[in-house]
Amino acid sequence: MVIIRSMKERALEYHELNGRPGKTEVIATKPCTTADELSLAYSPGVAFPVLEIDRDEEAAFRYTGKGNLVAVVSNGTAILGLGNRGALASKPVMEGKGVLFKRFADIDVFDIEVNERDPRRLVEIVKALEPTFGGINLEDIAAPECFEIERTLIESCSIPIFHDDQHGTAIICTAGAINAAEISKRELGDMRVVFNGAGAAGISCAKMFVEAGVKKENILMCDSRGVISIDRGDLSEEKKLFATDRSERSLAEAVRGADAFIGLSVADVLSPDMLLSMNDLPIVFAMANPNPEIPYPLAKKTRDDVIMGTGRSDYPNQVNNVLGFPFIFRGAMDVRSRRISEGMKMAAARALAELAKEPVPDEVRRAYGRDFEFGPEYVVPKPFDPRVIEWEAVAVAKTACAESLAARPIEDWDSYSVGLRERMRRYWV
Repeated sequence: MVIIRSMKERALEYHELNGRPGKTEVIATKPCTTADELSLAYSPGVAFPVLEIDRDEEAAFRYTGKGNLVAVVSNGTAILGLGNRGALASKPVMEGKGVLFKRFADIDVFDIEVNERDPRRLVEIVKALEPTFGGINLEDIAAPECFEIERTLIESCSIPIFHDDQHGTAIICTAGAINAAEISKRELGDMRVVFNGAGAAGISCAKMFVEAGVKKENILMCDSRGVISIDRGDLSEEKKLFATDRSERSLAEAVRGADAFIGLSVADVLSPDMLLSMNDLPIVFAMANPNPEIPYPLAKKTRDDVIMGTGRSDYPNQVNNVLGFPFIFRGAMDVRSRRISEGMKMAAARALAELAKEPVPDEVRRAYGRDFEFGPEYVVPKPFDPRVIEWEAVAVAKTACAESLAARPIEDWDSYSVGLRERMRRYWV
């Protein structure tokens, strides 16, 4: 008799397995098995790098792990699709981010869960952590506070600060939209796009679509109250950026005749009738988790011409942030960029879009048990494609150098690419 266990049972066992709760640990990178090695690792030997760093702060990148260490910071106010559950409840997610950073980009992580909801206090706390880290990934912090927190930290810190809930989703979604437009023979500048969800991810996606070529006047953005229009008095500064003077007020009115629907909201808000009202070859990225704005099987049953992506791994075209943040930090930190610029984010999106057009290697076929070919069901690469780090991290690092953001520019890009490949080889065996 085959016993099928629920996802809940399997997930809880996974996190508790082998008497070692959680998903991460700290491992020493230098030996400490003899009295002599102990004297080098700590007192008195540790005094010498201390004095070198005191004399020149750049020495920290030579004698400590700072240059390969990222803080994943959350206050738990917007955990995945679960809402405000508090800092402690966010820890499994932050540990999970640490696993992904290490697995996909060989970056070390300390997860830091902070009991602080006041944006100014949270900024002070994170800013005070800067000496420890080479970069800071903000995670699961609610809008609109997240915008102020990230903006203030970018202005005050000299290491990359990146709120993944905003930009990670936007980068992968933009890559998919670029390719979906090509497949459907559309120009981005001609597309009418409807966004449903005006939180951190929705606003950031809309901004990046504009950077990619979508005209701002062709965007309609909706929140839980309907279309964000200029006559509403409840708009945050971020929502005002996409307020419209058009007559549409409901989501149903907004999607009629639209080319694309980008969902970053809640399940089941896009009805079959709404989908039928969209233009031919509609692009639908329904990214609410765990259940999308319209179920994938229902969408395909309603319209067989839909080009659809979701946030789920069990359907085609998963818009997954793991395609972004590990590789973006890898490229940014390898050249010691002071920040992650809009140009670096767009370079990442375009690199992913181009990689999806390449034949997939055997590693991808083995990981997923099938082949993939550029088309309606394959518009973004798979996270387990070992080429992603070369394409994306190199594109990000090159842009940082071109924008004069890099404290340690790279000159030999071929060697850098080979180095990335060799660095990650052990993860692909």
